[in-house]
Amino acid sequence: MTLQRIRSNERMSAAVTFANLVFLAGQVPDNRSENADGQTRQVLAKIDNLLAEAGSDRSRILSAQIWLKDIEADFAAMNAVWSEWLPAECAPARATVEARLASADVLVEIMVIAASA
Repeated sequence: MTLQRIRSNERMSAAVTFANLVFLAGQVPDNRSENADGQTRQVLAKIDNLLAEAGSDRSRILSAQIWLKDIEADFAAMNAVWSEWLPAECAPARATVEARLASADVLVEIMVIAASA
């Protein structure tokens, strides 16, 4: 079994593949001036790109962890974008919690584990 690290630096890898699994690091938006809807769309696009680079796609997500800066204010907006993005009948195991994120202007961070294609 080959272990592959994708987009690595001295601190972390954006993704790691091993044994037909793809582990993504938490993804945050690049344009942090957007609201939760816009930040969620950015994060999901980054997830799509990383999954494709690792040989997978959103239909193969097994687990998702979602962190929101303010769950009361942003849960509905994030969830609407998530539901629109997720293919039918492909809902992963998922947890969503409120957390103090690494930067005050980050409203959403998402980390997933997927099966490779």
